[in-house]
Amino acid sequence: MNEQAKSVATAPTAMTRLLRASLASQGGWLPFDRFMALALYAPGLGYYSAGSQQIGRMPQGGSDFVTAPEISACFGQALANSVREALQHTQTHTVYEFGAGNGTLALQLLDALGDAVHHYTIVDVSGSLRERQAQTLQAHAAKVQWLEQLPASFQGVVVGNEVLDAMPVRLLHRVGGHWHERGVVWDEVAQSLAWQDRPTDDEPPLAIEGSHDYLTETHPQADAFVRSVGERMLSGAMFLIDYGFPEHEYYHPQRHMGTVMCHQGHLSDADPLAQVGLKDITAHVNFTGVALAAQEVGLQVLGYTSQAHFLLNSGLLPLLDQATLAERSMAQTLIQDHEMGELFKVIALGQGEPWTPMGFVQADRTHRL
Repeated sequence: MNEQAKSVATAPTAMTRLLRASLASQGGWLPFDRFMALALYAPGLGYYSAGSQQIGRMPQGGSDFVTAPEISACFGQALANSVREALQHTQTHTVYEFGAGNGTLALQLLDALGDAVHHYTIVDVSGSLRERQAQTLQAHAAKVQWLEQLPASFQGVVVGNEVLDAMPVRLLHRVGGHWHERGVVWDEVAQSLAWQDRPTDDEPPLAIEGSHDYLTETHPQADAFVRSVGERMLSGAMFLIDYGFPEHEYYHPQRHMGTVMCHQGHLSDADPLAQVGLKDITAHVNFTGVALAAQEVGLQVLGYTSQAHFLLNSGLLPLLDQATLAERSMAQTLIQDHEMGELFKVIALGQGEPWTPMGFVQADRTHRL
């Protein structure tokens, strides 16, 4: 058995041992956000810390999903136009990227920004990804550095593409008109993980119309992340790109099954308790919560819109004039409504006096947050 096959074969057993030990230490019940944190980030075992190849266009390469920078370099080039404007407006010269994946977006931004960026700082806790990023960014090695967390204070432009969706969420379940928090237990009979709800006084931030059973998420870690960045930002701006909705859409009465999804081999499923550590677990983003968390620490909401409108406003079409037919076809995925164009949103946050970044000059939806 080769090393790769061996890791795939043994990882579930090791993860199961870790989860059972964690359950034992917590009285036999783990809230879902704690379970999700272990499944994704447990050292050496979690999905993002075990050294697997997560991102790629095709499953044959061992990847589980694809992100916008992998689909088309035009994504990073258009985003770079907005980042360059933000650097100029805030009179800063450093970009901070969270969750840089393979380093593909960082390479696109560095290539496009040129002398506008003096330092490019990747904030990432994954050592295996850091090695991959360093290989991708060899041509810009003099500008790139890595941190495991932001410094106590900083100045610059923050970029996060598909970062918030991978932050652990709490699950709340309304049953018979009463709210419960959903957690994970070990079923001795089935010898597997299982769901268990416990009564809670907590509720979603928006009342859910109707009396039907309703499963949903809240996002304390994503909100805490935004507050933490905002508290440290002396000057600068932040662009967060992810799939999600404003609060009134997120907690729509018809969205009664929640948004938690798993990704493996470019297929999706809704069972995070199976193959733990071997697949991605995500949840859609509540962008209203993001905006409120930012405002709590003095950040301004500079704009909010769909990915399609943001990229078009940021100069995507002129980039396509120089692209091949194949490249144009791939770039269409970024802006088509039935692909990434509408599901993905972009929110910009800034320190100091508000201003309107180019990405939001048309079709800004801040009023809908």
